[in-house]
Amino acid sequence: MGLTAMDLLTVEEWPVAHDHGLTVSCGDVAAGTIEDGLNETKNHAGIIEAFERHIPHAARVAVPNVICFFGNRRGMENGVGIENSIRCLEACAPIAESEEVTILVEVLNSKPGGHVDYIGDRMDYALEVIRAVDSPRVKILYDIYHMQIMEGDIIRTLTDASPWIGHYHTGGVPGRAEIDDTQELNYPPIVQAIADTGFEGFMAHEFIPRSGDALRSLREAVELCAI
Repeated sequence: MGLTAMDLLTVEEWPVAHDHGLTVSCGDVAAGTIEDGLNETKNHAGIIEAFERHIPHAARVAVPNVICFFGNRRGMENGVGIENSIRCLEACAPIAESEEVTILVEVLNSKPGGHVDYIGDRMDYALEVIRAVDSPRVKILYDIYHMQIMEGDIIRTLTDASPWIGHYHTGGVPGRAEIDDTQELNYPPIVQAIADTGFEGFMAHEFIPRSGDALRSLREAVELCAI
């Protein structure tokens, strides 16, 4: 099939991927959750501790990226969430830089059926945070599925934001199903646009197969995105 990596595995799962010759493209080290993330100062100590504990291990076993989240809004204004997120990531950046592991913060859709109340649901929000932190080891996980739902304008957005994007997720819109011609996104030119930015990281397929043959759906997605 040509796949070289698996995404979003927990620390306990990393050896399974490695035993099968696969890279862990992005590790989940329990640095907060989608709901309880960077925007709340009460979460900062736990996030920082998780990264300080697990990033050195990630470096030793060649896990290039680890994930965290902006968190749910709970009535918070954007400016407060942005400042709090900057403060936490600035505290985390030195360990990521010293170990050459990248911290990724994911943008997600906050519409019904998505992650309702998620504060990091727009690229301008994420970019304000990541640009302010200004670390080569703190970047955005750009989820194409989620951002199509929130904003559209995928190719222009990822092209303009490419210096601050460290990872990509796919998914068909609507429904987060296969990325084939049953949905609205045209993935080959999107993938070409990503390649044209000089991106050399990972694109992870995160769709939920509906065809009844998950392996065939995955194989077709790999072929569709091959350039």
